[in-house]
Formats: sequence, C-alpha cells, structure tokens
Amino acid sequence: MMSDQAWVAQSAKSKLTLESVDLGPIGDEEVEVQVEHCGLCHSDLSVLNNDWGVSQFPAILGHEVVGRVTAVGSAAKGVTVGQRVGVGWSASSCMYCRQCLSGDQHLCASLVPTIIGHRGGFATHVRSHWAWTVPLPEGLAYQDAGPLLCGGITVFNPLHDHAVPTSRVGVVGIGGLGHMAVKFAHAYGCDVTAFTSSPSKFDEARSFGANHVASSSDSADLKKLSGSIDLLIVTVNARLDWEALLGTLAPRGRMHIVGAVPEPIPVPVFALLFKQASLSSSPTGSPVDMATMLDFAARHGVTPQNEHMPMSQINEAFDRLRAGKARYRIVLDADF
Repeated sequence: MMSDQAWVAQSAKSKLTLESVDLGPIGDEEVEVQVEHCGLCHSDLSVLNNDWGVSQFPAILGHEVVGRVTAVGSAAKGVTVGQRVGVGWSASSCMYCRQCLSGDQHLCASLVPTIIGHRGGFATHVRSHWAWTVPLPEGLAYQDAGPLLCGGITVFNPLHDHAVPTSRVGVVGIGGLGHMAVKFAHAYGCDVTAFTSSPSKFDEARSFGANHVASSSDSADLKKLSGSIDLLIVTVNARLDWEALLGTLAPRGRMHIVGAVPEPIPVPVFALLFKQASLSSSPTGSPVDMATMLDFAARHGVTPQNEHMPMSQINEAFDRLRAGKARYRIVLDADF
C-alpha cells in the first residue's frame, strides 16, 4: 500500500485541500505516473462546480498530466518505468466493445474520465490504463505539453478528420482551445481566420498564425465572410449569432463544435441545405489520435501558450481561471 498526496475537493465549489490518499495496490493493466506538470482545464472547473451534474465527491481533479512512469501492472504493455508520458481526459475504457476494438476508445460507453469517479492528476501520482498512458515524443516541450492532452487533441481531431492543407479554416473563440486550434491549423498549412469578440486579441491571434481576424460579435463583419469557410471550429461555450456563423460556410462547408455550449443551438435548415453544409461535434480522441497529435506538435513546434504556477497555489489558479484571466492555459508544476 502506498500513501499519495493530492489536492482534494470535498464538495462542489469547495476550496481544494492537500490530503494523504491511499492508492492501494496497482491494477494488472494500470500504469502509475509521478506527476511533474498538470494543466488546469476549464473542464476541471466545470467538474468542481458540478455544472454537468455528473461530478463525484470527494474529487481529485487534473487531467492534463505529464510525468514519469514509476510502476506498471503485471499485464501493462507499451510503457516502461522511467518513461515520460501523458494522461489526458480518459483514464480507461473497456477495450472489448465495438468502439474500442475499432480504435474509437474515446467513444466507449464505459469510458472512465480521469477526474470523475477516478483520482486525477493534481496529486503526487496518477494511475491510468496502459493504453491511455501515452508516451511523449522526443522534441516535445514536455513542461508545456499538458494542455495538448485535452484541449490540444480536442481541436486537432476536427482538422485531422475534415481539413486538408488547402482548406480555409475558421476558429471561433481565441481562448484556451481556440489559440491551439489556430496554431495547429497554421502548421497544417491552412488559410486561417480567427473569430473573437475581443479586439484586444486581434494581434495575438495573428501571432498564433491567423491570416485573418474577424469580430464574432459584428454581424457586418461576419457577412463579409459569407461562403468563404470550409471548416469552422467553434471552441466557445457562449451564445453566438449562429445563423451568421453558418452563413460563413462555403459549399460543402462544415461547422464543428467542440465547446460545451450550454443551451440548444438554433440551426435554420436552409443555412445548410442549399450549400450541402454539415454540422458536427466531437469530444477528445483515441490514444492513437493523441499520439498522432503529439507527434505533429513535436514536428511543427506547436506549443500552448501557458502560465506556470506551483501546484501549491492551486486555489489561486482556479480563481484566475474562474475570472477569465488565464492567457491562455495554466499549467501547475508539482511542488509537493
């Protein structure tokens, strides 16, 4: 038996407190990772607040983990003690259903999120199934890689699935997800338009690789882009002018939503019908998707723009995220 330390939320919206946690014996197919860095994602805040109604307390949050393998179960495969790895939103899946056997493990009905009913990465150690423990490639800036393991894969997959280097890609929202989407689309070779409601972010969006910048709250600005976007990735969870945004789609264009929009989206069918346009969405990605994304990020030097804070300041970090002050992701560095 091993004693671990973790920052624990005892109830919804509570402050996190440092506590000892008994990990128990490692499972046959589990991998134990000593946490070096862990990104703070807006989903951590949503689970802390129980915004989705699925949180379980006490909770150990943190699902953008970078660290080194310290132990492997007797049936674990593909990773070795001492290897630097990442653990993202998912800690395990059943590995025998049709989705898992088809390579879509992230769509498994028995998927276990790393921070819901499972101990997450704001701790000295975290455990996950060996398939969901992803080796980090050489050349990746590992200390900044945490946000790639959730936000990065979330925005990379739509590009991988629906874009080619000649695509005209729009990204709505230049925040934690959106700034990575712009960086990935630029590295992919696409013509990139950044949509933001904050004029103060125009220059930053260009610095991330946007070829064009438009106001997402200016209907006239949106109308100028009518019929020009092949893939529009929506990363925000706010109310938008959906009809105007759909109007920016080119023939056979696609609006792809990865932000957790809290209310139903009005979709006028004629905005899609005569363009043969599509509306789609996706969560994170499979372990192979994550490995592909990390290889791409290492090859092209795609790094999230992070603020680093010691994990001992985790409550201050949550306050900063809650206030919308993060530019653009917060990474907590283990200092137990």
